[in-house]
Formats: sequence, structure tokens, C-alpha cells
Amino acid sequence: MAPPPHPTSGNGFANAFVARVLDDALASGARVYGICGLQGSGKSTLADQVAALARARGIRTTTVSLDDFYLERAARAALARDVHPLLATRGPPGTHDLALACATLDALRAGAAVAVPRFDKIADTRLPRGDWPCVEGTALTIFEGWCLCTPAEDAAALAEPVNALERDEDRDGAWRSHCNRALARDYPRLWRRIDRLLFLRPPGFDIVPAWRWQQEQTLQRAAPPRRRTMSRAEVERFVQHYERVSRQALRTLPAIAQWTVALSADRVPDLAP
Repeated sequence: MAPPPHPTSGNGFANAFVARVLDDALASGARVYGICGLQGSGKSTLADQVAALARARGIRTTTVSLDDFYLERAARAALARDVHPLLATRGPPGTHDLALACATLDALRAGAAVAVPRFDKIADTRLPRGDWPCVEGTALTIFEGWCLCTPAEDAAALAEPVNALERDEDRDGAWRSHCNRALARDYPRLWRRIDRLLFLRPPGFDIVPAWRWQQEQTLQRAAPPRRRTMSRAEVERFVQHYERVSRQALRTLPAIAQWTVALSADRVPDLAP
């Protein structure tokens, strides 16, 4: 049996907030509703909760994650060999199969029969196609991801490294420039498929390593015996691959998303008017 598509931690979000998100999606008429949040923010948990509530109301709903469209490990290994070694790590712009993502969202929007990709984060590659769930007649798609609708930075902003990873392993800026060009050139066609965007805004990037470690611990508990997950030190390094674009999301998405909800360090939404 395939692993759960979106491992979660904690008890999820309060029912009232979940209902409010679903009502927002329905009131907007969105066929593809985006939920953006940095690593460990609870976006996958929220997407699953909203979808469950929608189905309880009789609405045919499918969830899909940007993570499900990571390039497979062999494809990233080729990028690492031909472009830059840091492209072996999944997640940053330039490491997604955007053609597959666009085709999947288009099929879901049309209510067509489609197999929805799933990515196994422990094996670090996409599940075999035979393990993808097949859906048809989708009325609402919840599409979640860590950098949805985030714009590229100005090239001048790339000159200074934002962390030790960039300083030590991307000294000439080739990796971050490649990712930034991909974000500018390739990703807008995917973002245009999102009808409405909710941004779960964390207190700041500094909370992300702790949140991502909590997520990894959840993966560890769900993992079969002898399936290796990341250590705390590996998680700390891993999140540095995402830091630059995450900080760009924090700067820009409140003005781009149709709805921004601030989260506390405990992931409690601030719904004050």
C-alpha cells in the first residue's frame, strides 16, 4: 500500500478555520484553490482537512501538492551533473516537472479522469504510476505548495548569500541564479492555473527549521522499518535550499495572495479583522 500522500503532525486546524477556508474557496468560484505556506506550516494538513469537509458536503474534491511534481531522483542527478550539484536536492525552482503539473491541474479543472502523481519523500522519488490515485469528476482542487505564486528576485539581489549553504556550496551564485531564472521563466504558467490563493504567513523564516524537523519526525513515525529519514542536522541543511525563495515569499505574497492569514509559532491562525 502506498504511504499517506501528505503526512501531518498535531491535531490540525480548528474546525471553524477549516470551514472558513472552504467557504472562501466556494464563494470565490475557484476550481483550483491554492494554499501556500512555508515548510512545516501545516498547508498539507489544512488542504486535507478542507477536502474532507468539502466531501462531507457532497463536493467532489481532490488535493494535490507541488511536492508531488518533484523531478524524479535520476532526473535531478542529471541536473546535478550538468548544471550544479545542489540541483540534486528536491524542491527549489527548477526541480519540478512543470509539464506534468500543468497537465494534471488542467485535467482536474475539467473534471476529467486523471491519475494524480504522488511523491515518496523517504525514497526521494515519485511513486510508480500504478500507485497514483485515479479521480474523475473533480469539482474543487486544493493545490498546496511552499512557494506558490512567488515571483523571482531581481538579479542584483542574488549577489550576497543568505546562508552557509549558498556561501560555501554556491560561491559563484550559479545555483541560485539557475533557480531564480526558472522561477521567472517557467513557473508563472503553473501559477496562472490557480484561481485563488491563501497564504499561511509564519512569524518569520527562523521558525521554519523547527517546523520542518517536526514534519520529519512525523515522517519517521510513518516510515516502514529500515526506511531512512533525515537527522536534525540534515534537516537544518535541507531547509537552507529553500531559504532564499522562502524569504522572497514572505516579502511578496501578502500583496499577491487574495487572502493572507498570519500563523503563530504554534501554527494558530490570527483571524482578527
